[in-house]
Amino acid sequence: MSTMTHDTLAQRIADIALLRGTFTLRSGRTSSFYLDKYLFSTQPDILRELGRMFAERLPEGVNKLAGAELGGIPLVTAASLASGTPCVFIRNAKKDYGTAKQLEGKLEASDRVVIVEDVATTGGQVLEAAKIISDAGATVELIIATIDRQEGARENILAAGYRFESLFTVADLGVKDD
Repeated sequence: MSTMTHDTLAQRIADIALLRGTFTLRSGRTSSFYLDKYLFSTQPDILRELGRMFAERLPEGVNKLAGAELGGIPLVTAASLASGTPCVFIRNAKKDYGTAKQLEGKLEASDRVVIVEDVATTGGQVLEAAKIISDAGATVELIIATIDRQEGARENILAAGYRFESLFTVADLGVKDD
């Protein structure tokens, strides 16, 4: 199976998932474009490449990956398959039945974790996920977003004391400032 270059993958994501119009973001801000993560995270060729790219960026000593529902789940699964590193899933809220857990899978206090994120705007959702992991006693080594919208996520994540990287920025996808 051949691998795509960074630029080819950026173009593929932009072609399939970059929507133009007027959109309200999770942050409440209005934008002239929207990156529909489900349009790219449901494509096997894109998922395979993203999994490989995430795996290449894992720091030494990381032994667990994490992804938040819903958008982070296919991405962290692809990264887990590509790297051979086990993962956990983080719910947006505790379920009120069964085990009533917010974190699914096995997480130990000694675990060193990379959180895989879909589209980072302000970083609010991924910081909530990082808190759940930290509250469980594990260490968040790095947060990797698929796409950084460059609207404060990096600054907010760094200010919270975490390392941050992104595979792509909106500029990589050909988006000019609003």
